[in-house]
Amino acid sequence: MASPIDWQLATVAAARDETTTVRTLTLALPAWPGHRPGQHVDLRLTAEDGYSVERSYSIASEPERGAEIDITVERIPDGEVSPFLHEVVVPGDRLEVRGPIGGYFVWESSLGGPLFLVGGGSGVVPLMAMLRHRARSGSTVPARLLFSCRGPDDAIYRAEIDTLAAADPAFDVAYTFTRVQPPGWTGYTRRVDRAMLAEVIEPLGSAARTFICGPTALVEVAANALVGLGVAADRVRTERFGPSGT
Repeated sequence: MASPIDWQLATVAAARDETTTVRTLTLALPAWPGHRPGQHVDLRLTAEDGYSVERSYSIASEPERGAEIDITVERIPDGEVSPFLHEVVVPGDRLEVRGPIGGYFVWESSLGGPLFLVGGGSGVVPLMAMLRHRARSGSTVPARLLFSCRGPDDAIYRAEIDTLAAADPAFDVAYTFTRVQPPGWTGYTRRVDRAMLAEVIEPLGSAARTFICGPTALVEVAANALVGLGVAADRVRTERFGPSGT
């Protein structure tokens, strides 16, 4: 079994588009030690001249999948790595990967709930690993997801999230579409703020285990607002986007 810090060659088992700018790669790993929902992997590309570049990607899949993981990559037009992963990589290709990495931004069903998740854009990726794990493990802890994105076409995993919510009375999702709304939309249409957070978390109460992931501005607003609403600071875990996401 490989150590999380050892590089190994993963085989791309599948690829699918989530939105026009977001793609999921399924990676089969020969010596995967298993992961906890919320962890990430490092991916390294090396050119023929020896130049290499590394990026970190959250794991989107649940640990119950075994020695296979999903990473979901947003294409950044001027990025060094994401255009390659979108436009060049195909099933059968091999990529250098190491992990899993991280132990702070993780949730497992054994930790209990209630569970409150706040995601902005592709910040939903590690939160999706938690939701998939919750479903696969049979957890019944109350859970809610507040998902902020530009419009319905940008809502990564939306069909799967809606299916999970429809099948589980203990899980609910609230979307806020900040730029484009579908006809007849009656949900939120603004950026995440204190009033919105208060409404969505209210059924769970201030004891909810809270995980927030997205752009720095969203994370700071949400974390500060939730603490102001009475959620203990040690129950609020955050993960911000960084420059390595390209």
